[in-house]
Amino acid sequence: MALSPSIRRLLASAAIGLALAGPVVAQERASLVADSLQIVGDAKLVAEGSVEVFFQGRRLTASRIIYDQSAGRLQIEGPIRLTDDAGTTVILASQADLAADMTEGLLTSARVVLNNQLQMAAAEARRVGGRYLQLDNVVASSCRVCAGSDTPLWEIRARRVTHDQTERQIYFDRAQLRLAGVPVFYIPRLRLPDPTLKRASGFLLPRFSSSTLIGTGVSVPYFLTLGPSRDLTITPFLSAGDARSLTLRYRQAYATGDISVTGALSRDALLGQGETRGYVFAEGKFDLPQDYRLTFRGELASDDSYLTDYDILDTDRLTSFVDVTRVTGDELVFGTLRGIDTLRSTEDESTIPTIIADALWQRRFGVFGGTGNLRFASHGHLRSSTSLLDANLDDIPDGRDVARASISGDWRRDWLLPGGLVGAVLGETRLDLYDVAQDPKLQGSSTRMWTAVGAELRWPLIKTEAGGARQVLEPVIQIVAASASKEAVPNEDSTLVEFDEASLFALNRFPGADAVETGTHANIGVDWTRYDADGWSMGATVGRVFRLQDGNGFSEASGLGGDVSNWMASVHLETDEGLYAAGRIIANDSLEAARGEMQLSYETDRGSLGSGYIWSIADATEARADDISELVMSAGYNMTDSWAANVSGRYDFAAQEASRADLGLSFRNECVLLDLSVSRRFTTSTTVQPGTKFGMTLELIGFGGGDSAGPARLCRR
Repeated sequence: MALSPSIRRLLASAAIGLALAGPVVAQERASLVADSLQIVGDAKLVAEGSVEVFFQGRRLTASRIIYDQSAGRLQIEGPIRLTDDAGTTVILASQADLAADMTEGLLTSARVVLNNQLQMAAAEARRVGGRYLQLDNVVASSCRVCAGSDTPLWEIRARRVTHDQTERQIYFDRAQLRLAGVPVFYIPRLRLPDPTLKRASGFLLPRFSSSTLIGTGVSVPYFLTLGPSRDLTITPFLSAGDARSLTLRYRQAYATGDISVTGALSRDALLGQGETRGYVFAEGKFDLPQDYRLTFRGELASDDSYLTDYDILDTDRLTSFVDVTRVTGDELVFGTLRGIDTLRSTEDESTIPTIIADALWQRRFGVFGGTGNLRFASHGHLRSSTSLLDANLDDIPDGRDVARASISGDWRRDWLLPGGLVGAVLGETRLDLYDVAQDPKLQGSSTRMWTAVGAELRWPLIKTEAGGARQVLEPVIQIVAASASKEAVPNEDSTLVEFDEASLFALNRFPGADAVETGTHANIGVDWTRYDADGWSMGATVGRVFRLQDGNGFSEASGLGGDVSNWMASVHLETDEGLYAAGRIIANDSLEAARGEMQLSYETDRGSLGSGYIWSIADATEARADDISELVMSAGYNMTDSWAANVSGRYDFAAQEASRADLGLSFRNECVLLDLSVSRRFTTSTTVQPGTKFGMTLELIGFGGGDSAGPARLCRR
């Protein structure tokens, strides 16, 4: 049936009147769908039966809508559902009497749902000025309410609530917080961000803590926005004891990076009579022209024990640095300047390198059918001490300063030989220029040249089993001849040597540049791996080093000393179910271990387990007077969908004492996050005291851009 032009104009005007937010431009049209449409008189449009209105991404559904063009009013019968264009705000009501542009009006039996989290229910809701939504006698909560019970885990009751949809703020008048129906807190005025707002000035949730060192206290953070790209968090801490603290965190984002500065000032009696203590950390990163990247971090503390006393950072050295890096497919450029501040009571800061500078340029290229790398590197470090002798370490004077420049290159080429053998030739050479000060033995400039060449033969053998499993067995032999000039140079970066699968077939097993491996030696090993058809794999590697003569100065604990090194044996196991286990041992022919380590991790949907153990004999070369035998463990278990527990600890078998233990318990559902923790530090030194700390955080999920909601509470039928 064709409609007259006047009726079509009336329908168009009615569609315009059904705009879902704010005054609209005359050219903007809405779409209306209904089971039936009626024109009553000359100015009323009646839409009935599954009415839907679409406008600029917004959607309104109702059972009946009456549009009175002469009065400019909409009468809507429910159930009514109004959804904004982002889908984050939903208004439900039974009836509504609104202005045609939806900027003013009254909704009856209204319920507002924000971001699928926070719900606010009231007998009436008023829309004011196209911006505000006012509700009287309101109940607000993000908790699920089960049938037969109208008491959520938490709720806020208020005489009036005003939701500013432009600023995305919720204002509560005469608010009362109830937990399980019991009133626990009252405040005349309360402002909270709605769940769609990520940043807004205001108080954050407090955190309660109790420590045997600083007492029981509470932290109350205040978040202050300083524009779209800056903010400041102010966190005062007050304890029942003598501790007082103020923490500030400043953040700013730029078009090419960001910075963050965190610091605190505290006053307590841990070190004396009411001393002022504190720390400052600053960090940032920026993208520079030509794909360079700048990162920096600065760390400063007033004393050696402040960070551990206040559980800020568990470290024994502070490192400040500025790095510049560029990484491409075949080039690496890196430069760094670092400053070291020791917190160890046994370490004299004036005798360790406190300013360190490094630079590296490396280029990969193909030449003579193989692959090579060319490197230019420089290094320098300074000590503040001017003393030339140390009573305990005669080979490292207290004030020795070193500068080094190096140029090096390496090359490798592989061939496939008859019988499935894989052969390779490889080599590396390096020229080091040293300038040493504050050392009577090595004072002045010196030059060292090091060259190593080698030949390698591998025989990969593959076997496929009937069930689809695959085994790979690969014996390897590598012959290396290396020599270096006799000029003596200091060794400060190569005292800790690792003998493992990666270094078994290395031309130089010293980790740094100060020491090099020389002589003729054979690296022999066998690698075996089995890949099962069910998805798990396991493998093992065994090898050792044979030398014509020793003289490299490898430590006893490394297992690489002597004409014949210790055996290096490692195993690993990995499954699709989340299990990973690995172990390595360095032992002689009598199976007397010099070093060993084990690692275990297991992770499923219900929990996780991690463990690590390390053992090493005492070694003066590595500046270790006692054996190391230490175990670390961590475990987490999801007891239910909402409850989770975690525990971790560290035990020193050599000292026969635990060093740290931590326990945590958390609960999270759709509306509550509860986090409980207890940690105990057992170690004692002149700067660190043993202590126990308890912590508690309670968060009501549904306000602002905080933690995401957990699983919804299940209702019993």
